[in-house]
Amino acid sequence: MKLTGGPSNDWGPNEVQRVSYARFRRRIIRRSGSGGPAASTPLASRGRRELRLELDAVRQRLQLDSPPRPGEPARREIAPRSFVTAGGRPATEDPPEQGWVWSAAVAEHGRAKPAGPEERRRALQPFALLDQTPASQPGESVMKLAAPSLLNDYYTNLLDCSCNGMIALALGSSVFLWDSGSRAPAASLDASPQPGRGRHWTPAVSCLSWSRDGSALCVGTRRGEIQLWDVERKRNMSCLPSHLSVVRGLSWKQQLLSSGSALGRIHHLDPRAPAAPTGAAVQEDGVCGLQWSPGGDRLASGSTGGLLRIWGDGIAGVTPGSRQPIVTMTQPSAVKAMGWCPWQRKIIATGGGWNDGELRVWDTDTGTCVTSANTNSQICSLRWAEQKRRLLTGHGLPHHQIRCWSWQFPSLGPVCQLSGHSHRVLHLAVSPDGAQIFSAGADQQFHIWDA
Repeated sequence: MKLTGGPSNDWGPNEVQRVSYARFRRRIIRRSGSGGPAASTPLASRGRRELRLELDAVRQRLQLDSPPRPGEPARREIAPRSFVTAGGRPATEDPPEQGWVWSAAVAEHGRAKPAGPEERRRALQPFALLDQTPASQPGESVMKLAAPSLLNDYYTNLLDCSCNGMIALALGSSVFLWDSGSRAPAASLDASPQPGRGRHWTPAVSCLSWSRDGSALCVGTRRGEIQLWDVERKRNMSCLPSHLSVVRGLSWKQQLLSSGSALGRIHHLDPRAPAAPTGAAVQEDGVCGLQWSPGGDRLASGSTGGLLRIWGDGIAGVTPGSRQPIVTMTQPSAVKAMGWCPWQRKIIATGGGWNDGELRVWDTDTGTCVTSANTNSQICSLRWAEQKRRLLTGHGLPHHQIRCWSWQFPSLGPVCQLSGHSHRVLHLAVSPDGAQIFSAGADQQFHIWDA
């Protein structure tokens, strides 16, 4: 074989690659010298601003994955720019590019059988029935439902159960509601794209949380938006002042809403007041877990750097001195799976990640670990079942199971294991009466278990 302009056919592959690259480079230089844009130069266009928004998540991930160099100042979020929504409430940054729509659910009946194209399509519908066992054996789920488009992201919090038994599950850029009492879909909240834009422009949901009374649902997205829904009236209440990075944690203290971002900012908002955040704090590394204690006197924030910080209730105020944690604990991996003990108010449990796998119970008064258990598995999720006095953990490799633990200070011991997921159990929830356990896994399945 002879290359055009080449002398012979006895060159090796390395010589061919060098000549090819040299020609490519000459063409780029020639084209750039003629005034035209080079192949790697982005064209100036009307869509440049949207491109910046789309690349925000990529830039944030690169920043988080790359620790600061010695002497380099820690990164901080820029103070949010405010604007006023149509409802008269302030929000931040640019107004959301898409509206959120409430849709009533259409109940699906019967088992989804992947025999033909239509059956396979139905099986991919959210909460479509995949399997059901009327009388389940110990350790087996009662129902298995479809959860398509569930993000396989360790740092998300996409499942929550209200005090009324309403399940909220985020799948991609939509949130689906499922009534655990009637065991039927209830509604969906969809972020609809603007005309002329594809579905990929809508930001995926990164976390959600029900209010304590179950009347409001807060939804955070990867673009930093925070939407507040009045579920009883089926309407979007407001777009709250948002972050400039991924929203990774949401927690309620009565009417106060706290949110944490991937860049370490913690905001505290009162949705009833058309004012700026009532307080804010900054931690050095990204927030990946956020939860108020049952009594509302302490806030726990878990970080990607393995730090569990406990803040006093003054963090929600405007006093600068109250923005320092009262105690900080350390574990070898990110503190994402975490939960306050409902009946021992100063106790909190955390789960270790891939390189740790340790279940720890902490005394937040002294900042000490009172007991721990090695699970030899990534702990992706953690919930307390108050009525049964149990602690539940969702795991990754090697078994992708749910483990149930008994806890009586200071004793921690395994009770049973629930198996059925084929990939890691990312999210857990418990029904208000403690009779049912709900789980969502990276296998895009939603399971219901009898407790």
